Amino acid sequence: MDNEQLKIFDENRNQIGVATREEVHRMGYWHEAFHCWFVTKEKDTDYVYLQLRSQTKKDYPGLLDITAAGHILAYETVLDGVREIKEEIGIDVPLDKLVHLGVIDYCVIKEDFIDKELANVFLYKQNQIFDDFTLQLEEVSGIVKVVFNDFADLWYGKKESVNVQGFRLNEDGDKILLKEKFGREKFVPHQVSFYQTVIQKIKENI
Repeated sequence: MDNEQLKIFDENRNQIGVATREEVHRMGYWHEAFHCWFVTKEKDTDYVYLQLRSQTKKDYPGLLDITAAGHILAYETVLDGVREIKEEIGIDVPLDKLVHLGVIDYCVIKEDFIDKELANVFLYKQNQIFDDFTLQLEEVSGIVKVVFNDFADLWYGKKESVNVQGFRLNEDGDKILLKEKFGREKFVPHQVSFYQTVIQKIKENI
C-alpha cells in the first residue's frame, strides 16, 4: 500500500507530479482523497454513519471516521474514488446519487507523518440499516450511527460526548452490538475546522 502512486499538488492545487503514498506522507505533499458521508433519516431525525477503523490500521487504529474514504490513485479520476465505498463497507452507490460538497483541504502533522489532503467530499442520503453493511475487515471493524445534530454539537463545542450505536466485528467476524458514549478523542483527529465545514455543508443538503 505504501507503494501506491498518487498525484501530488502545490499549494494552489496545481499537479506537480506523482509520488508513492509513503513519500506523500513523509514529504508532506498535497494529494487527493475521496470522502463519502452517509446520512439517513429515521422518524424525522437525521443520523450520520461512521466507520470504526480496524485495530490493524497503520494510521488511527480503532477510531471513528468518515463513513468511507480513501486515496485517489494517480491513474484515477475523482469519481473513481467511489470504489472505496464498495471496498470498505460493501455498498454499491450509484454516482448519480452522490451529492458533491466540494473540495476541502486539511493538514495533520505528526512526528513522522504529514497528511495534506485535498478531500473531495460527497454526501450519500439513503435509508441504510446495519445489515446492509459488509465490512472489509483489514480496513473497517465496525459501523455506528450518531444523531447528526449531536455530532454537530460535538464539533462546535456544545457537547462533550455523543451516543453512538451500531456494531463491531470480533476476531471471528461475528457482530458485537456497540452502544456507547464517545468524546472527540474517539474520532480521527481531522482538524476541528474540517469537521465544522463538512457539517455545515451537510446541513445545507439534508
